[in-house]
Amino acid sequence: MSDGLEDVVAAETVLSDVDGLRGVLIIRGRSLDDLAGRTRFEDVARLLFDGFFDDLPEDLGPSLGAARAEVFGEVAALDTGLMDRSPIEAMRALTARLADGDDLATALRLVAAPAVFTAAVVRAQAGEAPVAPDAPLCHAADFPRMTGASAPSTAEADALDTYLVTVSDHGLNASTFAARVIASTRAGLTSAVVGGISALKGPLHGGAPGPIIDMLNEIGRPENARAWIEEALARGDRLMGFGHRVYRVRDPRADALKAAVRRMREGSSSQPARVEFAEAVETAALAILKEHKPDRALDTNVEFYTALLLEALAFPPSAFTCVFAMGRVAGWIAHAREQVAGGRLIRPQSRYVGPTPLKAA
Repeated sequence: MSDGLEDVVAAETVLSDVDGLRGVLIIRGRSLDDLAGRTRFEDVARLLFDGFFDDLPEDLGPSLGAARAEVFGEVAALDTGLMDRSPIEAMRALTARLADGDDLATALRLVAAPAVFTAAVVRAQAGEAPVAPDAPLCHAADFPRMTGASAPSTAEADALDTYLVTVSDHGLNASTFAARVIASTRAGLTSAVVGGISALKGPLHGGAPGPIIDMLNEIGRPENARAWIEEALARGDRLMGFGHRVYRVRDPRADALKAAVRRMREGSSSQPARVEFAEAVETAALAILKEHKPDRALDTNVEFYTALLLEALAFPPSAFTCVFAMGRVAGWIAHAREQVAGGRLIRPQSRYVGPTPLKAA
């Protein structure tokens, strides 16, 4: 038996390949290096959807913009009960209101949903009215505008685009596997996506970037990094932003996002100091981890620079996982369609290790 299904092949896919030994991520036949910072999220979503929907347009942008406008109608359901929930819980509840289906229209509404609902929740919890989508804008430009009520700079939109592309798909991770299991029951795309959101919420999956900001704030200054990290490891705390279940070398997504943060900080008077501080913490953490756990491959993962990038875009840490879902939803949908097209109901076996009833004499 493999604990946590380690090394068990549960699906064959054309969507993405994670080479943990070489630190390479391939999405639909193209390397992450070729996509990140060079391709719009809409184009990568189309790449993932290709072959799974018959009526896929060449440019997904206008259709996704129209879907954002349509989904905005559900924002009216954001009541006081949801206002008291975390952004990811409120966004998940609003997404669950969307009708289940398997067509492209359903898929586009689901791609639009995390952006529209997260922006509305963040603004509502700050006491501000929701901002309607601007359909002609690209996804990465419209979301910050809906969240902050002003259009982002080109550099900011490009940075968010890079992030969404970088996290759009990543093999059979926990949330994608959850989405495929649900899709295998023929429950529909909305059910699969809601399951993906629920899995992504966990701190061992998509819930980690927020605590990285807490860590950086607690460390405060580069010279405090070693002592803080040493104390955290002595307590047995997990150091968020380092180590990965699959990668045995540096996570390639970390480098893509680090480059995006550096591009965005050009011309900024405040971000360079924050990024340089984070890089100092990263250097200290890697050195200490190598000292304490020389037999384990613990390098920087995607979450570390995710936290820096989303913080620089002024998104609240409480909503970081929602922004993760904005990108990963494209992968969930593609995997769900792939599972339905060629896969059976996912039904693994378990080994019973509990007590057995005594036989009567």
